[in-house]
Amino acid sequence: MQKTSQKAELIRLLSSIREQGEVLGFVPTMGALHQGHLSLVEKAFCECDKVVISIFVNPTQFDKKTDLEKYPRDLEKDAKLLEENFPEIIIFSPDAGELYEGEIKSKHFDFGLISEAMEGKYRPGHFDGVGTVLELFFDIIKPNKAFFGEKDFQQLQIVKKLVEITGQPVEIIACPISREKNGLAMSSRNQLLTKNQWEEAGFIYQTLQKTRTLFGTKNATFVAEWARGEFAQNPHFELEYFEIADEETLKPTAEKKPGRKYRAFVAAKLGNVRLIDNLAL
Repeated sequence: MQKTSQKAELIRLLSSIREQGEVLGFVPTMGALHQGHLSLVEKAFCECDKVVISIFVNPTQFDKKTDLEKYPRDLEKDAKLLEENFPEIIIFSPDAGELYEGEIKSKHFDFGLISEAMEGKYRPGHFDGVGTVLELFFDIIKPNKAFFGEKDFQQLQIVKKLVEITGQPVEIIACPISREKNGLAMSSRNQLLTKNQWEEAGFIYQTLQKTRTLFGTKNATFVAEWARGEFAQNPHFELEYFEIADEETLKPTAEKKPGRKYRAFVAAKLGNVRLIDNLAL
């Protein structure tokens, strides 16, 4: 395992890899690693000769300072987990000042309509922060392929749009959602849940599964309203949104159209922890 927090050192290391014609993979993370992250790294090693993982809690994608402050961090634990499972991996854990080269702020990107609904509506500026840090990482690492989980499906579509806008030559690889035994989508934020909350959180996936069944016989408006009603009756959750949207445009839909793919999206707070999930319909 190789580990660095310095851009210059990483660039020197990766230049020799590229000179040898090896395929370079990249897995961006904010740390607090779990099995979902490891599945991304495993996929990356299946498709690439060398893999870089970033561990960096990006300040520009948090719209609330309190969320940034309480985001779980344990670089030593993360590094040990990676070394045990992927001893050949390269870890990049930069300082925000060096990565952003001075002022830590977001660029603005025109991602179009895909950035306006759901997460874009409830987390203003979030996708600009994501786009800014990923453009920086792509410029430094210059990966052939970058790997992202479908849990953040809207973000995945944003990243594809980012590459289109910037023209950076990186292939974006989507990877399936990793789930806990109760169906809860794996997330670093799950560490903030109490044991009881963790058990209650399985309700999200249960509702998504019932939504998929209903979607086979009912229109999208009926199904989305049914799901919102289920959350309204559950006293443990505060629902932010439940939408059924076109996978490509992310535009909420009322009626199914032939040849289109749809997905159910949800964001809800369980106590003080915000959880998101989605399921292909």
